[in-house]
Amino acid sequence: MISPAERIHEHLRGIYGPEEGPRVARELLHRLGAPHDAAPEPTGRLSRSDAFLITYGDQITSEGEPPLATLKTVLREDFDFIAGVHILPFFPWSSDDGFSVIDYRRVDPKLGSWEDVTAVARERRLMVDAVINHVSAQGPWFQAFLRGEAPYDRFFITVDPVASADDLRLVFRPRAHPLLTRFETAKGPRHVWTTFSADQVDLDYSNPRVLLEIIDILLLYVEKGAQVIRLDAVAYLWKELGTPCLHHEKTHRVVKVLRAVLDHAAPHVLLITETNVPHAENISYFGCPLGESTDEAQLVYQFPLPPLTLHTFLTGDATRLSAWAATLDPPAPEASFFNFLASHDGIGVVPALGLLTEEEIDALVRAVEAHGGLVSYRDDGRGGRKPYELNTTFFDALNDPRRPDRDTDVARFMAAHAVMLSLQGVPGIYLHSLLGSRNDRAAAEASGQARRINREKLSLRELRRRIQDDKGHQGRVLAAWRRLMDVRRREPAFSPRVGQRVLDLGPRVFALLRRPAAPDRPVLCLTNVSSSAVTLDLPDLGVPGVGGGLRDLLGHHHPEGGEKGSRLLLPPYGIAWLAPA
Repeated sequence: MISPAERIHEHLRGIYGPEEGPRVARELLHRLGAPHDAAPEPTGRLSRSDAFLITYGDQITSEGEPPLATLKTVLREDFDFIAGVHILPFFPWSSDDGFSVIDYRRVDPKLGSWEDVTAVARERRLMVDAVINHVSAQGPWFQAFLRGEAPYDRFFITVDPVASADDLRLVFRPRAHPLLTRFETAKGPRHVWTTFSADQVDLDYSNPRVLLEIIDILLLYVEKGAQVIRLDAVAYLWKELGTPCLHHEKTHRVVKVLRAVLDHAAPHVLLITETNVPHAENISYFGCPLGESTDEAQLVYQFPLPPLTLHTFLTGDATRLSAWAATLDPPAPEASFFNFLASHDGIGVVPALGLLTEEEIDALVRAVEAHGGLVSYRDDGRGGRKPYELNTTFFDALNDPRRPDRDTDVARFMAAHAVMLSLQGVPGIYLHSLLGSRNDRAAAEASGQARRINREKLSLRELRRRIQDDKGHQGRVLAAWRRLMDVRRREPAFSPRVGQRVLDLGPRVFALLRRPAAPDRPVLCLTNVSSSAVTLDLPDLGVPGVGGGLRDLLGHHHPEGGEKGSRLLLPPYGIAWLAPA
């Protein structure tokens, strides 16, 4: 087995060449020191108990204390059934709600301190953002670049927009704004690469000093308690004119270096890549073919899942979702999919390309707009634009706020999330999905930022008022989450290492069998995705106990046994997790 140090040498040679690469490797290994004496545990890192709450550090506040301290209280007292937390960027920032980082090494004093972060990490598995594709234009690194000061004068990418016009047209654009931004520098005007906005300036990883600096920062996060490091927008990391600058071979090499560094210095820490792209490109960030030992990220986001699930429940037809899920090969034992339906961003539709038709994607756009949501667009490379992201809470994407029906709305919403929880992988649950929040259209309009529609800030008092309100829906949503998560945590069948098989029980039902090794029992997960009741004849599935005497682990339904197997009536948006009685 190749050691992490050998992998570091191999990949840095591949990035920087036969002369520079070994020099960088030697310097990096000197900084890292001796390898950690605890070997990686390829089968023990992720379990059925793992799930992550996704939240901003100040999404819930209480007067008189740092928001990060309030978050710790809420995790302990209100969301105690969730084992992990992804705190979105908690560093000083200038735009994009934290994703334009001014200083990677400091906690935003408005949120708290490193002591508050480590206090959360002592009680929950902590995921920390590494926003390493770009930095804030207002931060000290870029300001030093503008002044021409070393070493930052070589930290950023400058391009002649006229001489490179043809090459620049090949670059994949995730946003409908210029790729380059003109800045006045000590050396005169320069056009600098800015993939996401004029305030988010891309780093130049062709300079090894940049990579070494970033590695030092990631190791600081580990020191402060991070157990998972999220590589934000990593697909765009390496730039080479004449290429799309997306999923570049050297981008993958950089991720492999980061993985090898953590395997060397902190083998308990996992990498997750945030790559909002079609499925085949997304899973390439595992590194090796599925089923083999991964040498890049141990977790990748399951980006097609949100648009496919939304399509499924808006149409009442699970055909597309079932067909896609049936193609999912299990990752390596130490790796897992990160399943989610909503995040701080919107619902990306690019990952659905090839899985849904243009007409079906347009139908999602129309439904979200009809429910009060917004749509963000990207440049299609031909002077036009295509939908990139649906900006909405998932609750309002599914449910029309003009015609509320509490019972049906909650049932439909939780059925969608039961699909997510049944799939092989680790769940990620955004705060406003945990609460079943509605669109904050006023915040989006006041800020001019479509994504603010799904980023409402709450006081602790308001949070508790909502979840304790008997007339509202949010307490019901939270109680349903607790029930699903409690059952999921108890059942070995929901381990990320247990495979899955999609069953064809008709278009109105998403059916998934999770079958662990004996003596643990299998679980048959059934979700009615439609507004009509469905009667199911459950065949003998070739698993002892399944197809015979069954009971619903959620306690909702009672299958009737017969000579030809069991029969089950699933009401509209009904959920059943069946196991041998």
